[in-house]
Amino acid sequence: MPVSDAASLFPADFLSLMRQSLPDEASFAQFLAISQQPLRRTLRVNTLKISVTDFLRLTADYEWQLTPVPWCEEGFWISREDESLPLGSVAEHLSGLFYIQEASSMLPVTALFDAQTAVSAVMDMAAAPGSKTTQIAARMGNQGIILANEFSSSRVKVLHANITRCGVTNSALTHFDARVFGPALPEQFDAILLDAPCSGEGVMRKDPDALRNWSLASTEEIAATQRDLLDSAFHALKAGGTLVYSTCTLNQIENQQVIAWLLQRYPDAVEILPLNELFAGAELAATPEGYLHVFPQMFDSEGFFVARLRKTASVDPLPAPGYKVGKLPFSHVSRKLESDIIQAAAAVSLRWDDSLVLWQRDKEIWLFPAAVTPLLGRVRFSRIGLKLAETFAKGYRWQHEAVIALAQPDAKHAFELTAAEAEEWYRGRDIYPESEPAGNEMIVTYQQQPLGLAKKVGSRIKNSYPRELVRDGRLFR
Repeated sequence: MPVSDAASLFPADFLSLMRQSLPDEASFAQFLAISQQPLRRTLRVNTLKISVTDFLRLTADYEWQLTPVPWCEEGFWISREDESLPLGSVAEHLSGLFYIQEASSMLPVTALFDAQTAVSAVMDMAAAPGSKTTQIAARMGNQGIILANEFSSSRVKVLHANITRCGVTNSALTHFDARVFGPALPEQFDAILLDAPCSGEGVMRKDPDALRNWSLASTEEIAATQRDLLDSAFHALKAGGTLVYSTCTLNQIENQQVIAWLLQRYPDAVEILPLNELFAGAELAATPEGYLHVFPQMFDSEGFFVARLRKTASVDPLPAPGYKVGKLPFSHVSRKLESDIIQAAAAVSLRWDDSLVLWQRDKEIWLFPAAVTPLLGRVRFSRIGLKLAETFAKGYRWQHEAVIALAQPDAKHAFELTAAEAEEWYRGRDIYPESEPAGNEMIVTYQQQPLGLAKKVGSRIKNSYPRELVRDGRLFR
């Protein structure tokens, strides 16, 4: 398509901003051309469940072509001979072995941990749908604490579903306007990711309507919100900590100018940590300041912006929040009950380490990340850690999310399903197995990955897959 024709598809003010950011007319033409092309699919191997080596071995016989993403060793562009089956319906996705995540979206977490490897407390300020939260959890090996916040109530459910599928155990979810964290949790986090809400210019290859409501005025309004969120993040960050600010947009108003505002506001307390050597080829997207301004034609990806900052000194605190958190409706379990729970859980192959601590609320048993303790009573959480079990007269009813995250089935407790049986499991149907299970209670697995805890009833395995997760349509076979 000629440049003039392609340019007619975008708002004039947007094109003017792009021309200001690109070095020459040839780059501008390349930008317009690739913006009309479909986006490559990308996945990230979830190392909480499987190593990259084992994942590649598992999928070696598939008609998948996997091309490594240069800035994320777990990331791969994927092309498939047969794309009639949605990637989200393949067995490895359903069991949490990988996350469908755009390549550029993997950059912020890579930048965060490249600068700060030893972290025990991280905040993801705008976390849904969970791609970066699960990436952070994998980098932390499920240790420490991730406060994962999402302002949209409907997206909190999606966030929880994704962290459950991926076996994340060290998260605590909140549902706030993230402006609250600077006042409520001053200097509590070793590292913070603010993947800020933005005008979304970088996602136009995936979403042709991304610029439908774009205007210069709305961009300025969004930038004002971004400044507030960045200020809140900076106050919640410990001195010496790392802050990554990212957007999936391309204009400098929401990117370079927002960071410039913070640098001007706290000139003696913040420094830029350059990203021009983050990966081989990073210099192609590096700005003079040391940020990454990724235009889609550079790596055949979405557009993205990433800046990395270090807080070098404390700053004056913000006024304390005017709300009351209320009493935490949980209490520590007694030592005797703790011993009983651990023993009962081990009997069905559920085990955990000292990074998780048992709490209770009425008949519910929960596992909280031990590292969440300093945050309790300071903000209200939507959900902390894992719901492990519900107590009833005959013992414990183990919860699906705990089985997915904690099951370590040995030969005695694991029952490996065939592909056909696993598909029936995901459809919520009882299994009539080809071979009879050894025991009456088992962890059903497929590809050696836990799918749930089930009981044998006569000749069938009773399906316990949560109804809200049941899948219809064509699955992986």
